[in-house]
Amino acid sequence: MNPSSLAAKDPLSARTSKFSAVLRVTSGNFLEQFDFFLFGFYATQIARVFFPSGSEFASLMLTFSVFGAGFLMRPLGAIVLGAYIDEVGRRKGLIVTLSIMASGTILIACVPGYTTIGMLAPALVLVGRLLQGFSAGAELGGVSVYLAEMASPGRKGFYTSWQSASQQVAIVVAAALGYFLNSWMTANEIGAWGWRIPFFIGCAIVPFIFFLRRSLQETEEFKKQRHHPRVGEVFRTMLANWRTVFAGMLLVAMTTTTFYLITVYTPTFGRTVLKLTTADSLLVTICVGISNFIWLPIGGALSDRIGRRPILIAITLLAICSSYPALSWLAAAPSFGRMLMVLLWLSFFFGMYNGAMVAALTEVMPANVRVAGFSLAFSLATAVFGGFTPAVSTYLIQVTGDKAAPGYWLSFAAVCGLVATLVLYRRGGAAERSATLA
Repeated sequence: MNPSSLAAKDPLSARTSKFSAVLRVTSGNFLEQFDFFLFGFYATQIARVFFPSGSEFASLMLTFSVFGAGFLMRPLGAIVLGAYIDEVGRRKGLIVTLSIMASGTILIACVPGYTTIGMLAPALVLVGRLLQGFSAGAELGGVSVYLAEMASPGRKGFYTSWQSASQQVAIVVAAALGYFLNSWMTANEIGAWGWRIPFFIGCAIVPFIFFLRRSLQETEEFKKQRHHPRVGEVFRTMLANWRTVFAGMLLVAMTTTTFYLITVYTPTFGRTVLKLTTADSLLVTICVGISNFIWLPIGGALSDRIGRRPILIAITLLAICSSYPALSWLAAAPSFGRMLMVLLWLSFFFGMYNGAMVAALTEVMPANVRVAGFSLAFSLATAVFGGFTPAVSTYLIQVTGDKAAPGYWLSFAAVCGLVATLVLYRRGGAAERSATLA
């Protein structure tokens, strides 16, 4: 029985059923994001194995470019898989996205290095990243919409925040694995083969996640829809609502840029730019993941009480004013303590903003193409902003000589988020009307 149908009969059973549904859908999201982010965490090791070069900068840029290439596939996955999920249902679609992500991860984990098979090695790694990106294009949208549609009245922000919260668990687990590997193995052993261990762990738990997702129930809201659009209809609807999709992309720019800066890029930033130890960088990443996990449901629940708009505006203004100064303070005297304080400050931005933003994005999209619309806006933002944050940060530092230069990129993304919020929540705007009906 669907969780929402239990509420009137047995409130306790309804709460238990909803908790179970949240766990089942976000467990798959955890695995997909765990596999997806490992590539960024082990960028230095992957660069040496698959993209050898006489220049560390060139090697890292190649690796982060391949990392970013996965995000270029997200818009395509958002349209194709998002339309599929809108047509066949949330449950079936989320099983398909999990299958594709697992295929990409297995490929990356098993490909021999450049010294063994030459140029075929980076080519196969690229294919693996493209598969991961194609899958992730609809995964986040599918999970977010599922949570929004099963949420209790007036608690949509709180429920949808658990999509992102599950990602933070993935970040903590991936960083913790890296920390323990760093303790147990030498740097040469990790660079040669140890970095593959977390990828194999991700592959090993795929069957368990499949079992959880197979038992998901379809949402009542999807069942009530009289018409489920086919791919062609989705394309036409997206074109008709391109302004909403574009504004949604700008809304997501702030959250996706902050997220990849404080999680995926942190280990590399700490080691190669700030010259801190690998252990320090990974410990900071673990703390950031825990901090994100705490702030996300707080941001979502607060947005249910006071509205999405005040939170989105306040956080973007704070980010514009303080991102670069905070990173400059860190770069002036790098230390574990300073890096932890600065990244926890940025983590507060991410958690509060994203907790409100995800619910806002589900509310503004047309109901019959909600997954495709959400996924496309999110994927475009990730492809244009977030996914290339490590590469852009590396490039900005190289050309300016300023270790705090990533702060400029984050501030620009915050400006985009502020503009989008003002547009979507203008008087009588689509977001206000949708939020009123939610």
